[in-house]
Amino acid sequence: MTRLIATFFYIGYLKPFSGTWGSAAAVIAAFVLHLVGGWLLVALLVPVAILAGWWATAEETRGKPDHDPSEIVIDEVAGQWIALLPVLIGASHAGYSGWDALALWPGWLTAFVAFRFFDILKPGPIGWADRQNGPVGVMLDDILAGIAAAFIVGLAAFVSHGILGA
Repeated sequence: MTRLIATFFYIGYLKPFSGTWGSAAAVIAAFVLHLVGGWLLVALLVPVAILAGWWATAEETRGKPDHDPSEIVIDEVAGQWIALLPVLIGASHAGYSGWDALALWPGWLTAFVAFRFFDILKPGPIGWADRQNGPVGVMLDDILAGIAAAFIVGLAAFVSHGILGA
């Protein structure tokens, strides 16, 4: 069970760039969850992913020298979902409840690219979190990358609305 969670249904075994595969799977999962229950369902599942990810990562890395193996991608899932929340909330406010949420594709793309940018480059506190050993560090850097990416998504929406909405 822990391997299934940690690898997000074995997506983490896709090579190369398992983190990017995990993020892409998270985008698809978020869209499906949005279809089922809207942004609120995704928001409610973020802490579930974080707690389950922390537990599964602790179990999967117990007694192993590598505290953050590449196949563990549940951290990318949690972070990517955080990055997508502004898009999902915006879709809801715009009245997009189903497939029409894809009309906000620039936001979906921005959330994906911004999250990968912060997750790969790990600037500032994201890098500090990544250097923490154990499952907390594995999860925390992606949570912070997701928050940073969500900020970029919100900023991009604000700027584009200001430019395009004027």
